[in-house]
Amino acid sequence: MEETTVPNPNSAIAAVTGNPQISVVIPVNNEEESLPELYRWIDSVMRDNGFTYEVIFIDDGSTDYSWQVISSLASEFPQVRGRSFRRNYGKSAALYTGFEAAVGDVVITMDADLQDSPDEIPELYRMITRDGYDLVSGWKRDRKDPLGKTLPSRFFNATARMVSGIKLHDFNCGLKAYRRKVVNSIEVFGEMHRYIPILAKKAGFNRIGEKEVKHYPRKYGKTKFGLERMVKGYLDLITVTFITRFGKSPMYIFGSLGTLMFLLGGITTVWLIAEKIYRQNHGYVVRSVADQPMFFIALTAVILGVMLFLAGFLGELINRTSGDRNKYIIDDSVGI
Repeated sequence: MEETTVPNPNSAIAAVTGNPQISVVIPVNNEEESLPELYRWIDSVMRDNGFTYEVIFIDDGSTDYSWQVISSLASEFPQVRGRSFRRNYGKSAALYTGFEAAVGDVVITMDADLQDSPDEIPELYRMITRDGYDLVSGWKRDRKDPLGKTLPSRFFNATARMVSGIKLHDFNCGLKAYRRKVVNSIEVFGEMHRYIPILAKKAGFNRIGEKEVKHYPRKYGKTKFGLERMVKGYLDLITVTFITRFGKSPMYIFGSLGTLMFLLGGITTVWLIAEKIYRQNHGYVVRSVADQPMFFIALTAVILGVMLFLAGFLGELINRTSGDRNKYIIDDSVGI
């Protein structure tokens, strides 16, 4: 992923004073008008609450002057850092890059369109540091978006709740807070930013909370939502469901289905042959086994069963040679 980084003295400051309390990660795509106002709002909230902080803007291949605005903010304010992609990679890539760069104890994510309120940051920070949550997701109960965006989102959230068992109303809310250990332990790709709570749960971070947050109408620009995002979102829901349940043991799903198909086809074939022998011995009219459609259905089931079993076996071989099978998340340690 090709990117440009804004040089900033913030890294030197962090080395002297320690990590900031809060890192705010903001993906940006053609939001030049909102960025100065958003930063001033964040800075005001941080100063009022006495937080040390950094703001990391990730320019996801903007075609307007967003990067120039970020560079200007970074040259003026030491708390601002930025990275720019050469082309648009998507929100998940922007978040992943921001997570890698963040050094704050608590990582806050929000959208750059001024629809998420920085006024929510102090309470989100408190829920992480005092209430002990690993992740807190915002819930835009009173959402200021058109029905064409809210209705598909409700359907998404209902499906994600059913599949994951995580009782969140708004999986895709851009305003979230994380313990830094969480963002260091998950990999966000594709459209997986929608399902970060599911990825966090898979990584062992089960203390997932929710906070109702205020949502504002879009002030500048236009929404990036489109039909293709809805399609990608559902495909990624299937992906994340499979990964969380069978990612480390693909043989469990492919081997089970393959064995079932093989047995079903094999038993059906044996039954057809046994029926023919029985009818021959009792003088009935006999139909060739190969003339019966059921035989070809059974044969197809046997072939599919073998293929599924081999797919599971190959998946296990790939897992065992991928090099990351023994990367476990250590929560704490003593005497080491």
